[in-house]
Amino acid sequence: MKNKKVLMLAVTLVLMAGTAAALAWLRFNQKLGAPGIRATPIPGSVMMRIDLPERVLDFTSTNVPEPAVVSGYLPADTSYAERLYTAPDGFGIQSAAILMGADRTSIHRPEFCLPGQGWSIDEKEALDIPIQHKPPYHLQAAAWKLSQDVQTDDGQKVKVGGVYVYWYVANNEETPDHNKMLEWLTLDLLRTGALQRWAYVSYFALCKPGQEDAAIDRIKSFIAASAPAFQLPLKQQ
Repeated sequence: MKNKKVLMLAVTLVLMAGTAAALAWLRFNQKLGAPGIRATPIPGSVMMRIDLPERVLDFTSTNVPEPAVVSGYLPADTSYAERLYTAPDGFGIQSAAILMGADRTSIHRPEFCLPGQGWSIDEKEALDIPIQHKPPYHLQAAAWKLSQDVQTDDGQKVKVGGVYVYWYVANNEETPDHNKMLEWLTLDLLRTGALQRWAYVSYFALCKPGQEDAAIDRIKSFIAASAPAFQLPLKQQ
């Protein structure tokens, strides 16, 4: 019995050492994969420039500088872009893209940031968005219906609604599932030695409570029109 325990301990130590050696080898030999969105290297910087379209359908837009909380929280080689789009009727869509570098912690779960901003996640659904590209493909996204109580200037509490749509994309890989993204990242790294450069793309809009479905429909149309401008086409599905 004692010999058996010693043998099991020895095997465990060998496996741990082998795993550590494999991880160390990957760390020093891995290469970054190509992004799944259009991004241009910035001379003298480890970051890349992401060009979200200025005009989409009848929306105009303004560039939103990277928030200090983002630049202070994300790894230094993270690339970021954000624009605020406004329709003629005042409906606004806030769009952002976060592109990881060599540190995968650039890509985080939205479950962490939205509740931290006071939003309650009331309902989740999956979206299938046809993209008319050559070749055409279907973009899979997650849509969340949100709500929050805000206090007005006169001290009254008012409930506001919101919708949040997002997905993750790398070179010819796309999913709205964070766990699936991590699984593919790991498998690609082990199989090819390449660390896929994933991007996290999101859209947010305020709306009146009860108008979430209408807001999601408008965002779907917006994504169908805007995604081909910055996201590289996926293989036909």
